[in-house]
Amino acid sequence: MLRRHRFPVTAGSLAGELGVSTRTLYRDIETLRAEGAPIEGEAGLGYVLLPGFLLPPLMFSEDEIEALALGLRWVVDRTDGVMALAARDALGKISAVLPQDMAAVAEGSGLLLPPGVRVLGAEARLPELRRAIRAERKVAIAYADKTGRETERVIWPFALAFFEAVRVVAAWCELRTEYRAFRADRITFMEVSETRYPRRRHALMQEWKRIERVPGSVQAADRN
Repeated sequence: MLRRHRFPVTAGSLAGELGVSTRTLYRDIETLRAEGAPIEGEAGLGYVLLPGFLLPPLMFSEDEIEALALGLRWVVDRTDGVMALAARDALGKISAVLPQDMAAVAEGSGLLLPPGVRVLGAEARLPELRRAIRAERKVAIAYADKTGRETERVIWPFALAFFEAVRVVAAWCELRTEYRAFRADRITFMEVSETRYPRRRHALMQEWKRIERVPGSVQAADRN
């Protein structure tokens, strides 16, 4: 539970989710600390688990293993080749370190996915876009709107959304001086710059979320 929270979470909140008393929660926190978990905080202020603490894969429950396997298979079926290979490798690594009975859960899950929709013209751009997002780099693109008219732009990409039939890049557009969403299949040319954009990706994401109020939509990309 602490892994899910980047900022301190109160003992009352943790105890409520676990269905135990705060007194029990405080005792459990001290037990975890004694076993080496780097948990900071105190009663009344909240607790946070510092990065870098690893739990052994034996700690996965059956539901967690099925969730991981289902999610990774979704990635294999519905993303580009680079991500699909990474997902296969990740699933193989997880299965390799699980006890035999748990590995069988991952490999023989009864949770199935229908065939995914391949988005023609988008897959080749996705690895480059992900690298640009991770490195916080400006990207020069040629972009065709829904009528086929092309414009040249410089964008600051900070997120990539995988809808069922389209892949959408959320970015700050220097041409329009506002946040825009771009369909990856309509990018006819792109070049990742060595120049970092002047703001951090997290800050752009938070501001965009406040402005849009929703995670984004295909319609937002269509207006470009």
